[in-house]
Amino acid sequence: MSSTIALLLGLVLLFLGGELLVRGSVALALKMRISTLVVGMTVVSFATSAPELFVSLQAVLDGSNDIAFGNVIGSNIANITLVLGVTALIFRVQISEQTITFNYPILLLSSLAFGGVMYYFNGIPQEVGFLFIFLLVVFAWNLIRKSRKDNLKSDDDELLEEASHDPLYKSIAYLVVGVFLLKFGADYLVDGTIAIAKKFEISERVIAVTVVAIGTSIPELATSIVAALKKEDNLAIGNLIGSNIFNILAVLGVVASVKEISIIDTAILSFDYVYMIIITFILGLFIYAFSKREISRTEGALLLLVYISYLYFSIY
Repeated sequence: MSSTIALLLGLVLLFLGGELLVRGSVALALKMRISTLVVGMTVVSFATSAPELFVSLQAVLDGSNDIAFGNVIGSNIANITLVLGVTALIFRVQISEQTITFNYPILLLSSLAFGGVMYYFNGIPQEVGFLFIFLLVVFAWNLIRKSRKDNLKSDDDELLEEASHDPLYKSIAYLVVGVFLLKFGADYLVDGTIAIAKKFEISERVIAVTVVAIGTSIPELATSIVAALKKEDNLAIGNLIGSNIFNILAVLGVVASVKEISIIDTAILSFDYVYMIIITFILGLFIYAFSKREISRTEGALLLLVYISYLYFSIY
């Protein structure tokens, strides 16, 4: 099998596996009488980060640490610039009160903490991985508590309604098959990425922050575009910020707790992370300074141009 086919097959399997894992895990959670709010805020968010988790874990186990870092950082950049940018071009994205007072501040703090850990340790040691997981639990608990206090509903009501009717055997089957597809998808994607990097003498980091990151962000992009077409105003930005928080605390936390992640290519710190934190600050300006509680089409176009510039400078 050629490296290109392996990479494309890996992306397809990751997409299918992620879809099945979300459906199966949601259905099982509902059958355990966990409220739809809790499921929507935690189970769905974690399951949609499963492609990044499996790819990063497989990469670290294979000794390709830059793919793990590049996948997470590249996905976070793509979520804010590519996914939110395209969505805002279709319709003005409304900014909820929870995003202003809770979600974005947590994203900024977790992003800064992530950078501080990388600079100090030149990677993420195991003990910090466990700390990230603890912070994730605290974040999820506060998210649920605040949502209940504000009487907010989950943004995934349609998914929850469909999954609630699945019989138990089908839910378990979805879950098992989803995990297998994610495992094999991660294997093919990481192997294909390494092979292409060696063949064309491109660093693993570059492919990770471009091809791999876009591939693992496809579910978020598809969901946001569908939400835009359905004019579901309050969906995109909250889910994307939540996804970025989960990528840092859940994906890197779980991976680092299994095996310490060390930085090999210094451009991860000097270029990719710097770009990620700048984009996070730009999003903050859009939320607090420039917008009347919405991301406009002009701001969406600017985010998209920022992503194109990031791809250009990453590759060339």
